[in-house]
Amino acid sequence: MIARYLPILDWGRSYNKQALSNDLVAAVIVTIMLIPQSLAYALLAGLPPEMGLYASIVPIILYAVFGTSRALAVGPVAVVSLMTAAAVGEIAQAGTAGYAIAALTLAGLSGLFLLALGVFRLGFLANFLSHPVIAGFITASGVIIAASQLKHILGVSAGGHNLLELLESLWTHLPETNPYTLVIGVVATGFLFWVRKGLKPLLRKMGMGPKLADVAAKAGPVAAVVITTVAVWLFGLGDRGVAIVGEVPQSLPPLTMPSMDWNLVRQLIVPSILISIIGFVESISVAQTLAAKKRQRISPDQELIGLGAANLGAAFTGGFPVTGGFSRSVVNYDAGAETPAAGAYTAVGLGIAALALTPLIFFLPKATLAATIIVAVLSLVDFSILKKTWAYSKADFSAVAATILLTLAMGVEVGVSAGVLLSVALFLYKTSRPHIAEVGLMQDGSEHFRNINRYKVLTHPDVVTLRVDESLYFANARFLEDYILDRVLGSEGIKHVVLMFSAVNEVDMSALESLEAINHRLDSMGITLNLSEVKGPVMDRLKRAHFLEELTGKVYLSQYAAMTELGPVGPAARTAA
Repeated sequence: MIARYLPILDWGRSYNKQALSNDLVAAVIVTIMLIPQSLAYALLAGLPPEMGLYASIVPIILYAVFGTSRALAVGPVAVVSLMTAAAVGEIAQAGTAGYAIAALTLAGLSGLFLLALGVFRLGFLANFLSHPVIAGFITASGVIIAASQLKHILGVSAGGHNLLELLESLWTHLPETNPYTLVIGVVATGFLFWVRKGLKPLLRKMGMGPKLADVAAKAGPVAAVVITTVAVWLFGLGDRGVAIVGEVPQSLPPLTMPSMDWNLVRQLIVPSILISIIGFVESISVAQTLAAKKRQRISPDQELIGLGAANLGAAFTGGFPVTGGFSRSVVNYDAGAETPAAGAYTAVGLGIAALALTPLIFFLPKATLAATIIVAVLSLVDFSILKKTWAYSKADFSAVAATILLTLAMGVEVGVSAGVLLSVALFLYKTSRPHIAEVGLMQDGSEHFRNINRYKVLTHPDVVTLRVDESLYFANARFLEDYILDRVLGSEGIKHVVLMFSAVNEVDMSALESLEAINHRLDSMGITLNLSEVKGPVMDRLKRAHFLEELTGKVYLSQYAAMTELGPVGPAARTAA
């Protein structure tokens, strides 16, 4: 029982020197990558840079104890940081103590919500979020994040909660652009884009080994930080209007306390739920993808507990909401991480950085951190999802397009809320109009029944067989009722209707009442209602009611048995159009 909630007891028993070696190497690489990222995401959230480091230390350790993924790297991520800024920015002014306390409280509420979902095994609720809709939200968020960082690239004061406000504000303040900041921002952005694609191949051509070349490429953002920091210090650019990080406390994460003020909590409950949902969906997607490559298993409910513990850890150690990051998790995996201990070692590395390296980033220009964010988030932007959904499903396209437009035009909170509502609406729309096929017997000598509009099949004029391709519940029960009545009305000679239930996994009370109504209506027209291929659990449920006693027809084990008894097939064949 305890081992189920503490996965560390599972992988910890088989931990050996080889795993230790691989985890240490992965930790070094991820630490190098995380230092500038953590600082940058704190900037994106509107918080002091040290809070980015704090949010990457204790949460990682707690996830290593409670999480099930062996490669997931937990910490601040771009979308969650932006959502934090949007939520907290409505309550307090950035740079104030109230703003930081609100961020801590947001992390605490998110942690409690995730923990509750995990303990009560409610991880399945995330399945109601359509992945195309989430992809659309992340794409739009990536655009907003990149646009929000342009003010740091230009060295101007600008703001806004959506793309239109941001662009209008940037345009208004464009004449105030600081040329030194602009040069630093543009060069750093260009350098980081080149590092992503061009540095590793170049190093390999120069004869460097693949592993060392990979580490050097991952250290690209650190190089940008070092070079621009030295340049600002050497040429005194801080005195020429270049915004710098300034003094960062030289300490390990402090013990902090989220606010217990009910008014603040009430304002943050909805944002914390939205952040939790988006963070969990992003995290579990990454964790399951990486686990599948090594044939490992991820427990969604335990992941909720792991992420909940990580966010509670952030709340009590000076951090803000965290989740599993895609880029750092992939780096962790590619670097050879064997167990979650790699995350704990990364936390140690970041702790050393917080103690020893923070004085060195006094002159770090915010334009470099902005460049780091822009390069990271633009990899999330994928407008091809619109083309894919348009070609595959117009309903999915409408939901994705609406999510993108609402996020860009009205901000992330409206966008994510719309995404959740559209996902649920899409599910209800699709299941409320289940696919129903009229079927007949294949002419290949088999006992298979297929759609009369797709195959050349044998039917009987006295019998109508309808295959229901969806579970029946309150949202689609009336649709089935109307469909059957429309089919039989005006059709002479029909004596039997057979509902083929091979794809029906559930019949709720509303659907049962509809089946009873169908049975009575058909009976009044002299037509029997029959069922075939009913699954065991569905049959068990039907036996608890009076429906089977009142059924005018029979329940057949197979559709072939029903057809053989009710109307042996003859020459009345229909050919697919």
